[in-house]
Amino acid sequence: MRTALICTAALLAAGVSVLEFDLIATKDHELIARHDPNLGLSTDVATRSEFADRKRMAKVDNATQEGWFASDFTLAEIKTLVATGHGKGSEHAGGSARVATLGELIAFTKAATELSGRTIQIYVETKNPSYHRDMGLPLEDKLIDALDTAGWNSRSAPVVIQSFEPSSLKRMRKRSQALMVQLIDADDVDLVTGELVYKLYNRPYDWTAAGDDRLFSSMVTSDGLAEIKKYADGIGPWKRYVVPVKGVLDEGGAPKDLNGDGKVGWPDTVTQPPTSLVQDAHVAGLFVHPFTFRNPASRLPSDYAGDPKAEYRQFFALGVDGVFTDYAHTALEALEEHTRKLRSGD
Repeated sequence: MRTALICTAALLAAGVSVLEFDLIATKDHELIARHDPNLGLSTDVATRSEFADRKRMAKVDNATQEGWFASDFTLAEIKTLVATGHGKGSEHAGGSARVATLGELIAFTKAATELSGRTIQIYVETKNPSYHRDMGLPLEDKLIDALDTAGWNSRSAPVVIQSFEPSSLKRMRKRSQALMVQLIDADDVDLVTGELVYKLYNRPYDWTAAGDDRLFSSMVTSDGLAEIKKYADGIGPWKRYVVPVKGVLDEGGAPKDLNGDGKVGWPDTVTQPPTSLVQDAHVAGLFVHPFTFRNPASRLPSDYAGDPKAEYRQFFALGVDGVFTDYAHTALEALEEHTRKLRSGD
């Protein structure tokens, strides 16, 4: 994974101190860093004729997908694949990068800490934990075992564990006091009303499997935050829970195409007054790490005027404790600007 490590080393040199990645399981129950169980989305497996017969349909949580799934491949086989980005147009490495294991990433993080002279953390997600558990490849014990081996299974260790599924965090809490984060999702925003939309990403999948019909929105209530505090230390909400957006409506009540590109999307929205979620979470004793911040103007509401740092600065001013970003350099520049402003008293 030399290319990936070179890319990561550049980010570390620039000041990044937290490396975030998702964990899935191989057929032989090794944990690897990939965004999806479907390897077709983040490797060159589709170009590999020797694996053509592995292509199949599979249901991953609520979605039926076609592709090549990590649970059908041994780690040795996956190590022959070239890792690619997962379609977000970000700073993900490609080229000759290989898929990394959890153990390799822990070793790299330890080496980076020693070389840089500052603590580098890992921020890991148990990805689709119910899906993996149903296949007999549970993620939780494997992750905690790896932390035990690394000497990192403690509250002071340079580790944060995240998941969309409360049951995954609760399972790990029985064996670990490492920092844990409950992720909170939604599908979209209704640009007419400004309300969050819940379809595919409407609730944690373990709630769906258990017949619990609450939505993710229940997690951001005072009762929901109090419940999260029982098993986690922070929340990772989609950023629209913190700063809502809404379309600008024409006389007929339809969202306008403000930038004239022939379609209505994020650049045609206007930010709305922030919610109290950051303050509410802090009162409940939880830190807040919203996701995901990206640079392209196509991802930004109109009132940021195409400047991604304007979005970061607003969230930093609201008191968030960190952010998930695909553009670490931009986030660091915005944080430096925000910190400088605080110091100057402006």
